[in-house]
Amino acid sequence: MELTLGQVASILRGNVEGDETQKVSRLDKIQEGKKGGISFLANDKYTQFIYETDATAVIVSKNFTPTKPLKTNLIRVEDAYNGFTQLLEAYAMLMKNSVVGIEDPSYMDASSKMGGQAYRGAFSYIGKNCAIGDSVKIHSHVHIGDRVRIGDNTIIHAGAKICADTVIGSNCEIHPGAVIGSDGFGFAPQSDGSYKAIPQIGNVIIEDNVSVGSNSTIDCATMGSTIIKKGAKIDNLVQIAHNVIIGENTVIASQSGISGSTEIGKNCIIAGKAGIIGHLKIADNTTVGANTGITKSVTKSGTTLFGYIGMDMKNFLKSYSIFKNLEGILHRLKELEKKQ
Repeated sequence: MELTLGQVASILRGNVEGDETQKVSRLDKIQEGKKGGISFLANDKYTQFIYETDATAVIVSKNFTPTKPLKTNLIRVEDAYNGFTQLLEAYAMLMKNSVVGIEDPSYMDASSKMGGQAYRGAFSYIGKNCAIGDSVKIHSHVHIGDRVRIGDNTIIHAGAKICADTVIGSNCEIHPGAVIGSDGFGFAPQSDGSYKAIPQIGNVIIEDNVSVGSNSTIDCATMGSTIIKKGAKIDNLVQIAHNVIIGENTVIASQSGISGSTEIGKNCIIAGKAGIIGHLKIADNTTVGANTGITKSVTKSGTTLFGYIGMDMKNFLKSYSIFKNLEGILHRLKELEKKQ
């Protein structure tokens, strides 16, 4: 990617201070910036580097006032961090959309259809009666089962497995190794102590603008659908069980697990290694701290939970302040008992 500073400013709706005809082709850290690179300054701790950097341009906020001469060009925007993020998104999109065509060997059943400007990587497989939209990128070693539907501009990265009957919306990204639509964990105990598998005949529905991280798994429903609603972001190594519903714009960090038939509201934050048991309802805007276990439903929007088992965060911190001093408290209690 090579753009003039004028083109970058146009993308970011900013203004160039300097030579807008100079070109950049690389994104650099400000302290490591070289000619041809573009960086940003959004944290005062890095201000010194703007006077030293060799980057061709630095994105700054409109209120930035230099105190020394600069040897770099500036692109002024409303917010430097958001501006650089927007540039990263544009760069990533250009890179992801740059690949088109069909690599050999790859397979798509004759009954399936795929839109224009698409890409199929080597050793990818697309089963029967699939409907795949425009500008979809299916990378190498991806398996797509029968009757799968995928919306426009979605990217399926290398090695991901999309099982039969899965529905994926537009502008989604499924990262390497993710498994979507495998059987849920359903087994009926038998009188002899063994377990009999319960057929999982439902599917997974992923709405628009969802990201699923590497090696995460989303199980198909026993009946009906496991649903990931629009805008949700799922980190690497997350387990989402059968018939779970994840609300709009909820984010789930690595190594968390959501048990079957639990419904998570919208705009929730589930931190790393959190565990939520099955058949619960978690209210909108709930925050679940790292390593927290949730064993009962959360009914109040905006609740923050922390600790194992999860409890109100303020109550947990008060209790923990006592717990960490428990040895001293116990010693004083024994001394008081001696005096009685």
